[in-house]
Amino acid sequence: MSIGDGDRSLMVHEFDGTEYGLREVVDAAQTPPFLTESRVVVARGIGRFVAADIDDMKAYLADPLPTTHLVLVGGGGAVTKPLVDAVKAAGGVTRSTSVSTRGRDLETWVRSRVEVKGLHLDQQALSRLVDWLGENTSVLDGLLDTVAAAHSGRAKVTLSELEPLLGEEGGVPPWDLTDAIDSGDVARSITLLHRMMHGGGRHPLQVMALLHGHYAKMARLDGSGAQDPESAAAALGAKSSFAAGKTLKSYQRLGVDGVRRAIGLLATADLDLRGETGLEEETVMEILVARLARLAPPGRRNGNTRGRRAG
Repeated sequence: MSIGDGDRSLMVHEFDGTEYGLREVVDAAQTPPFLTESRVVVARGIGRFVAADIDDMKAYLADPLPTTHLVLVGGGGAVTKPLVDAVKAAGGVTRSTSVSTRGRDLETWVRSRVEVKGLHLDQQALSRLVDWLGENTSVLDGLLDTVAAAHSGRAKVTLSELEPLLGEEGGVPPWDLTDAIDSGDVARSITLLHRMMHGGGRHPLQVMALLHGHYAKMARLDGSGAQDPESAAAALGAKSSFAAGKTLKSYQRLGVDGVRRAIGLLATADLDLRGETGLEEETVMEILVARLARLAPPGRRNGNTRGRRAG
């Protein structure tokens, strides 16, 4: 479903918050389009409605208006099963509302939200927005409302116009950090570490735990004889051969000695976090991440490896 070049003010009717009832949504859905070929009716937070609230919606779904695209969005609680069943019986499609933070999936979702808000961002602005957002997807709609208010009527919002409206960057998923470390990119690794701890709100010990898990998986491949993603998945007991294949490549890149050094660095940093040296927690983590990134063989490092001197 795409609004395209249609007039959003005529095509889209949205319900949000706790004040509306499903009867109002049904009335909007039953209203024929005016000066457009179709209408889009969006109701958010429908998890707050219980089975006793949905009779009007069930009656509508039994004979929906063909010119209306009805979108029911979860939130506010678990969506009642009778409503889900009524949507399916009407030929509707149910989808998870959780947002994947993997690059391409996240960009596709951000594009869709930008379009729903009636905005047009150039590619540089869109790419920056996706990178800035990271895991903090819940702030997107509020930010887009701010952009819409600041640049109403603009054909396209550019990067220079978007940038002043961005606050602190959101957190990033763990694999972004481990990918940067594995590639030997010291500067990017430290940047992503900061985003995980500040924008993502992860405690240094949480970051330590995920890094330990990353290298512990590599250690489990030692002596396994794994040579491809499938055999690596079998050795790790993993469901995903893709993730296992990445672990295998990292293990092959570092070798047995490199993995052992990484685990030693993690053990030392763990003691430092518990007061062994008196260093600040953030400094301990910066040194650890820089040292881990520098374990990558020099010929296989990517990006700018100039960062803080970690010894």
